[in-house]
Amino acid sequence: MLHIVLCEPQIPQNTGNISRTCAVTGAVLHLIRPYGFHITDKNLKRAGLDYWDKLTIYEYDGLADFCARHAADRIYYLTTKARQSYADVDYPADEDVYLMFGREDAGLPEELLAAHPETAIRIPMRPTLRSLNLSNSVAIAAYEVLRQWGFPDMTAEGHLTKYEWE
Repeated sequence: MLHIVLCEPQIPQNTGNISRTCAVTGAVLHLIRPYGFHITDKNLKRAGLDYWDKLTIYEYDGLADFCARHAADRIYYLTTKARQSYADVDYPADEDVYLMFGREDAGLPEELLAAHPETAIRIPMRPTLRSLNLSNSVAIAAYEVLRQWGFPDMTAEGHLTKYEWE
């Protein structure tokens, strides 16, 4: 199972978009407080559209709470500060994989990253820019894991509504 972990998300639209990504991929969403918004914000719900009932969401009272509950799990920490690329990792299909993302304005705590150098990963980008948008980063990393797993429980081909493919 794929798990997306947002540590202290600040922008409701990002969290809403990420919830939609989780819904369409079957990933579980984990939200670590404090948030920069209320979970009932209309922007959060609007960005997630009508997908809220299709999600499995867990909430935690801080990073220590999450870490205590998931000490034995394989967690990959996405950060602009990592040395290895997300595309260079072989994500094990026989166990749960957690992709953790930090605050939009600060990322993940450096002490957490320093304690897990082997699972700290990054999305390559030009060196003169800060980072990608959080919801884009989640989608990129999630789909790499799912690609490696053969897109389990996902449709492999689409269908036209008014025409037939030749």
